Amino acid sequence: MRALVPYLAWRHVRRRGLQSALTVTGVAIGVAVLVIALSLTNGFIDELVTSTLRATPMLTLQSYLPGETLPDDPAMAAALAGERGVVAAAPFLSGQALIARRASQALGVSGRQGFTQLVGIDPGLETAVLDLPVLAEQGAAMAQAGGIVLGSTLAQSLGVSVGDAVMLRDISGATAQFTVAGTFRVGNELIDSVTAYMSLPNLQAYLGVEGRVSGYHLRLSDPTAAHRVGLALADRYSLRPVSWESLFASLISQLRLQKAVIGVVVFLIVIVAAFGITNVLVLTVNEKTADIAILRALGASEGQVLRTFTLQGFALGGLGTLLGVLLGLAVAAYFKFQPYPLPGDLYFITQLPIQFQALDVVWVCAVSLVTSVVAGLLPARRAARLDPVAVLR
Repeated sequence: MRALVPYLAWRHVRRRGLQSALTVTGVAIGVAVLVIALSLTNGFIDELVTSTLRATPMLTLQSYLPGETLPDDPAMAAALAGERGVVAAAPFLSGQALIARRASQALGVSGRQGFTQLVGIDPGLETAVLDLPVLAEQGAAMAQAGGIVLGSTLAQSLGVSVGDAVMLRDISGATAQFTVAGTFRVGNELIDSVTAYMSLPNLQAYLGVEGRVSGYHLRLSDPTAAHRVGLALADRYSLRPVSWESLFASLISQLRLQKAVIGVVVFLIVIVAAFGITNVLVLTVNEKTADIAILRALGASEGQVLRTFTLQGFALGGLGTLLGVLLGLAVAAYFKFQPYPLPGDLYFITQLPIQFQALDVVWVCAVSLVTSVVAGLLPARRAARLDPVAVLR
């Protein structure tokens, strides 16, 4: 009698082969779409963080007064670098300006132009804070009078390359010519399209603030501790902390909300597929009413009948879940090793990101299996409660 339950469940699945196959396919598609969607969302969040931290310091310390500069004090940078949790520190000066490809003496008369965020750095110190090899490679070029390093998208929009001249005009109207010493790309269009690096002395001279800095960039041993470390250093040095998380908080929150919404919406596909399981089991119960009554009359218990149809639902859902997970992982793996390019002017990244998380796959499987079993309980209970005497009479 122990083998009766799996035997009957298997016979019922084979009896309605086409309907069973369609039901399994529906569950598989729902699970696959859910796995792919979650992997994409995880990839977007991870790529955002990774690309951002290449060109954005984990923590910035600056004055509490907007626009106020600080003395360029090497001792301050050394003291910050020695703080607990801090790996490196470097002074910086920031400014904003219009930038244009030099085509005439007047800014933007016949050349392309745009907006740029100017960042003046000490390449020797900044390379310990940011993961941008171009800063070290072009350090000597930036140190020369007039050297500037542009984000790749910014350079492309201006139509300039290494060696070309560009014109800058800041908010005060000061205009100066610089030479493109190099370009960089981090894959985050929010950075690649607006950022330009210069040597600290060059930017100080251009802005007329010699011996002054905007603050200090810090690299931490733990990026997730930026807020906590920033508060501690703010109390000690009377400087305003700005963590990388606060700069991109809204975007990260939107992506996490998007992941939750995608999970709910795609989960509805799994529920719809689970109704296919209910449909198959209801039809099976209606078709096998007399057979069930005979089995009950021959000694099969109500529990055995219940387990038979529950096992049938579990088998259909389990097979669909397994195929869906394999299909989802296969598609996600393909896009991971064969990245799909994205237009940088529409997205903050330039290729479709994928990241697997085992926990996501586990809960997708669990939800799919539980849904499949629940979908099969109603017809299973109906079959188990059939009165064999009433049916056979």
